[in-house]
Amino acid sequence: MSRPARFTLDPAFTVAEVNPRLFGSFVEHLGRCVYTGIYEPGHPAADADGLRTDVLELVRELGVTAIRYPGGNFVSGYKWEDSVGPVDQRPRRLDLAWRSTETNRFGLSEYIAFLKKIGPQAEPMMAVNLGTRGVAEALELQEYANHPSGTALSDLRVEHGDKDPFGIRLWCLGNEMDGPWQTGHKTAEEYGRLAAETARAMRQIDPGLELVACGSSGQSMETFAEWEATVLKETYDLVDYISLHAYYEPLDGDVDSFLASAVDMESFIENVVATCDHIGARLKSKKKINLSFDEWNVWYLSKTDAEVSALDWPEAPRLLEDNYSVTDAVVFGSLLIALLRHADRVTVACLAQLVNVIAPIMTEPGGPAWRQTTFFPFAQASRYGRGEVLDVRVDSPTYETKKYGEADLLHATAVRAEDGTVTVFAVNRDRTGALPLEVALNGLDLTRVVEHSALADADPDARNTLTDPERVVPHPVEGTEVRDGRLTAVLEPLSWNVIRLA
Repeated sequence: MSRPARFTLDPAFTVAEVNPRLFGSFVEHLGRCVYTGIYEPGHPAADADGLRTDVLELVRELGVTAIRYPGGNFVSGYKWEDSVGPVDQRPRRLDLAWRSTETNRFGLSEYIAFLKKIGPQAEPMMAVNLGTRGVAEALELQEYANHPSGTALSDLRVEHGDKDPFGIRLWCLGNEMDGPWQTGHKTAEEYGRLAAETARAMRQIDPGLELVACGSSGQSMETFAEWEATVLKETYDLVDYISLHAYYEPLDGDVDSFLASAVDMESFIENVVATCDHIGARLKSKKKINLSFDEWNVWYLSKTDAEVSALDWPEAPRLLEDNYSVTDAVVFGSLLIALLRHADRVTVACLAQLVNVIAPIMTEPGGPAWRQTTFFPFAQASRYGRGEVLDVRVDSPTYETKKYGEADLLHATAVRAEDGTVTVFAVNRDRTGALPLEVALNGLDLTRVVEHSALADADPDARNTLTDPERVVPHPVEGTEVRDGRLTAVLEPLSWNVIRLA
């Protein structure tokens, strides 16, 4: 066993209050996320609106808040008008992003109804098409969705059966417009100007909207940082957020680097913050741009191009249906820790995606729904990660990675709830050794361990499947204790841990 990892918790040293939107997710018209995922008329568990009640139950248990829609790459060819009105009159369209046929049976009204059935915590986060469309279409969508009545488009919504406006506050100005794969891909100058024009016009209707400008699709993009700087020069006073997207997978069998993926995620966040603040300083603005990390996950992306290029415009094909292992779940938990550690600036985040497509929830058409290994870290973080993030600076044994150099074996954060209870979230990146943990609890009235739960397994490749849906679940850990103002625990090899203190 290695030397202990240590840190100190003190309520005088905090990061920020967690914005509930940090636990957002993402529903894109991609593969089976919508069709046979959340929406499957005729399924034994479908309600009168065709929504799968077994999936709704799992979505509530997962604890997601803001749900971004309808893309993703899909939005850059999206005609919102196709998705409203009588379902049997909606047109079928080719979706260039995923070489599929979109039926539009599930559209804007169905999305809002889905959110309402999840509960009041579920908030719409709507993306507008700035790939093949522009300012006029964004304004038309806004009028249809949000204006009460008395205009052609708001009255059309009423005629379609939605008397009350949808009240969408949070809007994405396009998606990944820096990416050459994006329909309507633009340079930073082109996109910055279009985003500014769109934002300015949308605010003429409603100055209180919250708007997200497209940042880089990843830190590895050649245009990274220069893209953000150029876009923000045009949009700084018009938008509230800039977006970040990041996906991680083990490449060439390099599991040690994969386990340290959050090292990259944290540097990505810090570099974007630095770029935003640099532009703010240049503009002599007191405003701070916050970050919307509105796509993040483990994704076996290297398989995707071949999957998509083999398609011949099918409806709802099986695409991006990654089946997650214990190792994937530990990395996933570490990414959640990275987001919480930067809650002062990351105030929106969306797990991509919600069902079937690189998702924590899987379904079988006509059959059951079940939880992937990644379901558990997210559900636990959403449930217990509400409150104020305490500043955690670890003193940890390290290990060497090919991709990120030296990395800590321990990755951790802690959140203090309103009632004074504290939850420690911790990952042990050591694949073979347990990691002792010692935490000094200064100025915190904590005397007992409510629960220590771990997600770990003797088989790091263990996963939940249709035939064995509960193979991997969190288990209780014995021996964790608080004594004389000090928490002591042993973190199992390759594990995600939730330690609740009162």
